[in-house]
Amino acid sequence: IVLLLLKSTWKFIFKSATMPSKKTLLWVLCVEFLVALGAAVLTIVSMPHFDIVTNVMILNSVSILSAVFQVVAECLAKERKRLIMLPVCSILLIVTGYMLFAISYLVFESSLEINISIGLAIVGTICVSVNWWENYSTLFAVSVLEDISRDIAQSRNVVCIISSLMRILVTSAVVGAYVPLSGREWKSVKLVFETVVVSLVAIQIASSALCRWFVVVACKMHALHRSFVLPMYLASITVLAVFLFPTAVRLPKSNQTSTFFETFQPKSSGEWLHLMLTDAVRTLNTRDIMVHKKTGGLACLGCSALSWWLGLMLSTFYIWYLKIHRIERTQDLFVRRMYEGAFLEQSMLLNTRFEIRKTIKKKNPASTHAKETIRVFLCATMWHETYDEMMKIIISMFRLDKYRPKTDKQSDVEFEFHIYFDDAFKDVDNGRHANEYAEIIVDVIKEVYTIFSEEEPCIFKQKAALPHQKIINTPYGGRLEYTLPKGNLMMVHLKDKTLIRHKKRWSQIMYLYYILGWRLNRQYSKNRKEGEELDSLKENLKVSSLLLDFLQINTISNTYILALDGDTDFQPSAVMLLIDRLKLYPEVGAACGRIHPTGTGPMVWYQKFEYAVGHWLQKTAEHVFGCVLCSPGCFSLFRGAALMDDNVMKRYTTKASEASHYVQYDQGEDRWLCTLLLQQGWRVEYNAASDAYTNAPQDFKEFYNQRRRWGPSTMANTIDLLGSGGLTSQRNSSISKLYILYQIMSMAASILGPATICLMISGKVSTLTLAIVPPTVYLILCFKLKSDTQIKIAAIMSVLYAFLMAGTILSIIGDLVKQKTFLTPSGLFLIGMVVLYIITAALHPQEFSMVIYGLLYFLCIPSGYLLLVIYSIVNMNNVTWGTRETGSQAKTTAVDTIKKKVMNAICCKCPCVESEDLSEKILPAETITKTEKPHIPLETQRCFNSAFLNHMLQDEIDFWRELQKKYLEPLKENKEQQEKVADDLRELRNKVTFAFFFCNALWLVATFFLQAIGDLVSIKIPKIYPNGTYDPTEVFSIDPIALMFLLSFTVLLLMQFVAMLYHRIYTLIHFVAYADTEIKSYRKQSHRSHQVSQWITHKMMTF
Repeated sequence: IVLLLLKSTWKFIFKSATMPSKKTLLWVLCVEFLVALGAAVLTIVSMPHFDIVTNVMILNSVSILSAVFQVVAECLAKERKRLIMLPVCSILLIVTGYMLFAISYLVFESSLEINISIGLAIVGTICVSVNWWENYSTLFAVSVLEDISRDIAQSRNVVCIISSLMRILVTSAVVGAYVPLSGREWKSVKLVFETVVVSLVAIQIASSALCRWFVVVACKMHALHRSFVLPMYLASITVLAVFLFPTAVRLPKSNQTSTFFETFQPKSSGEWLHLMLTDAVRTLNTRDIMVHKKTGGLACLGCSALSWWLGLMLSTFYIWYLKIHRIERTQDLFVRRMYEGAFLEQSMLLNTRFEIRKTIKKKNPASTHAKETIRVFLCATMWHETYDEMMKIIISMFRLDKYRPKTDKQSDVEFEFHIYFDDAFKDVDNGRHANEYAEIIVDVIKEVYTIFSEEEPCIFKQKAALPHQKIINTPYGGRLEYTLPKGNLMMVHLKDKTLIRHKKRWSQIMYLYYILGWRLNRQYSKNRKEGEELDSLKENLKVSSLLLDFLQINTISNTYILALDGDTDFQPSAVMLLIDRLKLYPEVGAACGRIHPTGTGPMVWYQKFEYAVGHWLQKTAEHVFGCVLCSPGCFSLFRGAALMDDNVMKRYTTKASEASHYVQYDQGEDRWLCTLLLQQGWRVEYNAASDAYTNAPQDFKEFYNQRRRWGPSTMANTIDLLGSGGLTSQRNSSISKLYILYQIMSMAASILGPATICLMISGKVSTLTLAIVPPTVYLILCFKLKSDTQIKIAAIMSVLYAFLMAGTILSIIGDLVKQKTFLTPSGLFLIGMVVLYIITAALHPQEFSMVIYGLLYFLCIPSGYLLLVIYSIVNMNNVTWGTRETGSQAKTTAVDTIKKKVMNAICCKCPCVESEDLSEKILPAETITKTEKPHIPLETQRCFNSAFLNHMLQDEIDFWRELQKKYLEPLKENKEQQEKVADDLRELRNKVTFAFFFCNALWLVATFFLQAIGDLVSIKIPKIYPNGTYDPTEVFSIDPIALMFLLSFTVLLLMQFVAMLYHRIYTLIHFVAYADTEIKSYRKQSHRSHQVSQWITHKMMTF
């Protein structure tokens, strides 16, 4: 109750503060008053008069009303009463237990006090059993209860606060009334409270909270039976065994009275423990039926305990049949947040969500939501990728095709693959033909198809047929369609930049509108185009308008888009882990995985550690404290309903018209899309177990140009989000005002990064002036020189700064040795960071080798946080992409790979592929069936040209033309407009540069004056030696600003570290749940396929 009060108060202040209606408030107060009164009377007033067996087992009788509710719900369901006898038997057993319990005392040990206690105990358990009414409220078809349940769900934080306060007040009132009425003195109560109750309450709060957490973890990990239900059932038996074991070995000789506590002074906690155990056993051994061995009384005692225990088991037997998803949401597992500390195992079982089995829920369309097949469209954007990069993404797609075959009718997920190829055509003498990149992708698909078509590679096996390729003319260029070996569809969309707008964001808009706009609604639009009225359509489908609306919404809700880059490499498990997040958490609009940069060389090594730290600490902190701000476009899963929300997809089509738009919209499109999702209330998450690999810049120039785009875009989107922080925190329940404050602190640290680096360097170059001069000179040169020259100068300065940083490390170590202590500000900070990163890496064992690159990362800090920042800010007006600007790399790397095949084709005099007309019901098109021999580039151009006939559905053609006209027409070159935009970008650059470096200058000036003033304002820190002693004559001086910044940075790191620990635990839970379900089923399926294959081989050999 205390923990729930604190948690709900926190959420009420910083998250949701929805207030319940008066009707709901009155209902909650009445129910909680009954429950609190029953619990207090049972545990405080009645149970001290009973023996340990009765006290332990009577708690199981609180399931009586739950059993009654189950019987009523089953009757109202009008279903075959397969399980109705279980709750009926539970009711009979619990009532029998009450009767035997009363007989064991009234017949054998009757007294007025005992008689009153028996009645209070029975009434108390019935009152407590009202606590779980909410588990059955929606099954009774009572509108009042349904309205109250919905209101409680919407105002859960306030309801929990009210419930907790009511419990505390009623319990306190019962204690206050019972002590004087029972004739006890407050002195003895105070002594017991101070010595025993406080310790027991603390232990009980901690243990019950851990127990509930482990129960939730067990359910999320699909260990429902062995790690939740069985331990809860055996808890009562185990407690009895622990307490009754001393009775079987040795009976206690004495009995302490209540006055004993007034004079007893405990010497240790062990004495108190011995006293409590003795007192608990004494309650049984001093009973008349135990002393005189009355068989009838002992039989009543044992049978009543057994009846209550069996009653609890039968009333919660439905949990055995409860079907849960991996990482099931806690609120979908348990109805109430509150758990009863005194009835822990009973409350956990009875609070588990009850479901009727189950045809009643099939009549409700919403009940089928969990069983709906998820459709995932993998959409990769390509431009100037090399042969090796294309090979990665194509192999990853074929892996997924093999993992979830289209032919599997029971599959819970369906995949479809799309590749959007920018600038895929070139000018030749007789028109526009596909360029070398289109040739490469066709060749790669053929190679990979051949490999994945061979289930059991054998040198004597006939080579698999090449994929059936359809070439379709489209308003935007062309489209290739393949049916993959396991039946899934792959489309390669070849874009002609003279017909449709090119670059990544416009390719994303293409597939968003094509998939979410055309593909999901074409069946309805097809019927309407044929002249069928909406009413007759509904009649023919035999569904109501409500069901039709639900089906449309549900289709969008179960449609996800996996955004990919053209060089992303991933495993099927990475996709399935992301699907889990969106499938179970409807408020999640996007989820990203752990991105691993690949490549060789020092620049890649630097990025490996940079990516590792960014994911280990920054992304996990964003996920835990609020939302991830950027879900990278190279590997992110988006919910279709989130993308179609107001001001998301529509606004994402906005053409840049102002200088700031070019920076925010086009330089970091993935971050801008996430900003739009967050502002609309959607949550963006990070899954650390979902690994993806992508090529990283391998040379200094490409790296700087990439970050020149990312840096300003990140700053622009963060400022945009913080500027609307108040409205966003109201719309988005995952973004609190504290999280906004956290992001402000992070933003301030980023802005002041250059000045901080200068201050760090100034400590090793004697004066601040020497530390400021080089970056100032570089800043001036960036305004005067070309971009390539700026990068060359930055490369030279980076090497020099690396030597300086190496000297800084050695000087800090030398200073620690000289001072004979590491307890200095710089020493503690350095050692703390090293230890923190090593521990963090150790908690990521598969990535522990990243710490090797940590030294390189440290040496390059001035380059990454000083020179790169200057270069990015000064070149903000340069809005070109900066990477893959030419295609020479692709030509040289691909030509050697395909040269042999081309020459073989020429030597064999392979004819041009022949075209034949085919028609399909859904997508008729002119198709061209290619021979199994490799194609010839020149002949392929002719085939493309001859196949470009309008055989696409006219509706789809109209859709593409309308989309092009509205959003995707090629941008016309307007020199005046371009000059105006260039001037605006330069003006924006100048303003941002002034503001950015003015803040850094203020920071430097403030620090300089504080250092100049010296001892007047500096903070004195005594010198402390490792053995704990300190010398009062020796002190360290540090200025207030430096101390404040140091402490702020340390607090940020510690917050991120704590968030990382929390995130690692839940990542482990998710991975274990995945391994226990998905991997096992996949292995069983593979094992069955292998057995069938062996059987066929055996039959063929015997034949």
